[in-house]
Amino acid sequence: MLGVVFPGDRKLEILEFPDPTPGPGEVVLEIKASGMCGSDLKFYRAVGGPASLGFKASAGPVVAGHEPCGVVVAVGPGVAPNQAWLGMRAMQHHYRGCGVCPHCATGWMQMCVDGVAEVYGITGNGGHARYMKCPARTLVELPEALSFETGAAISCGTGTAWGALHRLQLQGNHTLAIFGQGPVGLSATQLAATMGARVIALDTSEERLARARDFGAAEVINPANCEDVVKAIRDLTHGRGADLSLDASSSPLARAQAVRCVRTWGKACFVGEGDTVTLDVSNDLLRRQVTLIGSWTFSTVGQAECARYVADRSIAVDRLFTHRWRLEQAEEAYRLFDAQSSGKGVILPS
Repeated sequence: MLGVVFPGDRKLEILEFPDPTPGPGEVVLEIKASGMCGSDLKFYRAVGGPASLGFKASAGPVVAGHEPCGVVVAVGPGVAPNQAWLGMRAMQHHYRGCGVCPHCATGWMQMCVDGVAEVYGITGNGGHARYMKCPARTLVELPEALSFETGAAISCGTGTAWGALHRLQLQGNHTLAIFGQGPVGLSATQLAATMGARVIALDTSEERLARARDFGAAEVINPANCEDVVKAIRDLTHGRGADLSLDASSSPLARAQAVRCVRTWGKACFVGEGDTVTLDVSNDLLRRQVTLIGSWTFSTVGQAECARYVADRSIAVDRLFTHRWRLEQAEEAYRLFDAQSSGKGVILPS
């Protein structure tokens, strides 16, 4: 089979890999949709591959793609019939831990006490190929009502947004400011709006702000055209500030604004990876009783809950995708994605 590999330094290769065979406790997915995530760009751009970013060095090339969704086409020995079966439509939770520690046992394999053994698409072969081998315990059933593309989105970006909204304990009477309207931020806008919240969406791209309105944002702000973002949010909330905020931009300035824009007793959540933030702890946090939360992806339980929520309410998550690519078009796809001026892309290997 052919698989997409990130050598780094904005290069991409499509290499030949052997078709996988499942071992004990494993399955093989035929990938129907493999989402392109903003996190991919770190590895696409990196010089020296995943090891240069603190991940374990791999013995050879690794297939990229950590938003896999497809159909089970092979089942190894020891897999329980109600855990995975031939023809099962499945998303894949893209981490492998020990499987038995308190975190793994509750579906948080990325929090494994022994450390994550594999991050699929980074240190283990991921979804940018025709087939993918993984432990059966990393599968989450995809409801029949959902497309494989929607499943791919939930497998990282949309699932990450879902996890962050639940960490914030979002309610329908809340006003939520969302900084960054890339795939994760836009997913948060869409989900929060369906939950009844009033969303203030922020981004420096007018195209992304237009999409945010289309996805349910009540108000939009372009920080590039706004002298004081925090004041603008307070002006939209009767001078008090947002109840909650979510930073999906990873911008140090946006993170600080996300903390400062919430009202007394408000909550701010950081979900965007990387970079830093500088805060005045007393004035920004302590003396306003502000809660600051970090949220890292989601559990298998949360992934399943997100999928069921989307299915039950017929939420058109696949509208996130503005570009669909064949596997052989991956180089062109990532060149466009690297510009970060468009929406979300998905690779359709099958």
